[in-house]
Amino acid sequence: MSGKVFLVGAGPGDPRLLTVGAMNCLKQADVVVYDHLADESILAYVPPEAERIYVGKQSNKHTMRQEDINVLLADKADEGKTVVRLKGGDPFVFGRGGEEALVLLARGIPFEVLPGVTSAISVPAYAGIPVTHRGVAVSFAVITGHEDPTKSESHVRWQHLATGVDTLIFLMGVANLPEITKNLMDNGRSADTPAAVIRWGTRTDQETYVTTLGDAAAMVQRDGIRPPAIFIVGEVVKLREQLRWFDRADIRPLLGKHILVTRARAQASALTEKLTALGAACVETPVIRIVPPADGYAALDAAIGELHTYHWLIFTSVNGVEHFFARLHHAGRDTRALGYAKVAAIGSATAKELHSYGIDADLVPEEFRAEAVVEALKPILPPRARILLPRAQEARDVLPESLRAHGATVDVTPAYETVPELSGGEELAERLRNGEIDFVTFTSSSTVKNLVHQLGNITPLQQVKIACIGPVTAETARSFALEPDIIAENYTIDGLVDAIREYMQ
Repeated sequence: MSGKVFLVGAGPGDPRLLTVGAMNCLKQADVVVYDHLADESILAYVPPEAERIYVGKQSNKHTMRQEDINVLLADKADEGKTVVRLKGGDPFVFGRGGEEALVLLARGIPFEVLPGVTSAISVPAYAGIPVTHRGVAVSFAVITGHEDPTKSESHVRWQHLATGVDTLIFLMGVANLPEITKNLMDNGRSADTPAAVIRWGTRTDQETYVTTLGDAAAMVQRDGIRPPAIFIVGEVVKLREQLRWFDRADIRPLLGKHILVTRARAQASALTEKLTALGAACVETPVIRIVPPADGYAALDAAIGELHTYHWLIFTSVNGVEHFFARLHHAGRDTRALGYAKVAAIGSATAKELHSYGIDADLVPEEFRAEAVVEALKPILPPRARILLPRAQEARDVLPESLRAHGATVDVTPAYETVPELSGGEELAERLRNGEIDFVTFTSSSTVKNLVHQLGNITPLQQVKIACIGPVTAETARSFALEPDIIAENYTIDGLVDAIREYMQ
């Protein structure tokens, strides 16, 4: 049976602008054929087992000819696979999606088109420039700034375009700006018309240059502005002074800061999302992977079989909660199996995760660390208390040893294991040495250990700011001669973000 091809727009760069439909397509893909994306975090939705084929085209650098891409899509679908053709922006706005669709139609391959948010509208919006505005502009046009070089003459009707449309948006036009501006002015557009060049639109490092039609080409040459960028012409550009929001430091205090996010591969996005919302440009470098414990859950499964014998269950992380309840459900049981056992959580994030399973923690200490749990439990533990502690295989022994010292029987069962993610160390070290990163975040002791191991030494980290999620992680950093600049008082992702924001004020 033939498969199917989805022609999908990835949007202009900000991953928040990816549509729900596009995300769902990526999740079911067998093959993803993708262009040069402004933010490759979008590929995180692709199943790990899916085939990924990069066919990106950049200026004077084409990985694969368009004709070959067309055939590739049809051939992969003929193998019975679900194929996602992922393009930056929208497939039908200078994306050559129509050409691909016609080839699929000729081959009898079923296809669907999922439009993407086009940079023609979204990039000006992020610069505080609406392409239409009551009393200012009632029309806009989107024009290619880079026509097919094989054509004998231009298809742009300059004589009508120059004065017949209020707002003009040129995509891929920076290299041809002298010709574009000359044609507009030669056909009646005033040289004093407000204009703007917007580079890397919707990304955290977006740059906006306001000028006039007459001065635009000289400005681009003088300031060395390079693609990718759009060129917008019209009175609406004047509104940026009032409507700019994306690049305002009072709204986005981390604007222009590059932050390294070290976390488990599946969990980095939560911290990245919060930092990005404050204007930071995040570099995700997973340094750990969460995997099943070495015993294949044997100890945890055995403990779940004896849940009725425990007085307390103590959870020290969100991962511990997730893996415990996954095994509980694997055993065909639900929260009723906890019986009369009370539940403690270290931290509000862990308590929140418990709540998602219908469990409200009986104890959440004010300070989110093992020692605080012990102090809170000591007065209320029954004689000869039995405690179950499902946690990371390599976690500290402070908690179980302290509880045993107070007469409790503590069963420590590994619920998961963290293992190093070793790839990418050389490239990351180079970026650190080049000053491309301002802050490094550590969300656990294991992220400190594994990042140092990944880099090979601490030297690349000695010239950046270090932000730790709490005192335990900070002490681990100090053990590697890395003095933290920021230590969150609230030992959660939100607390870490707040601490970085306060440091910047």
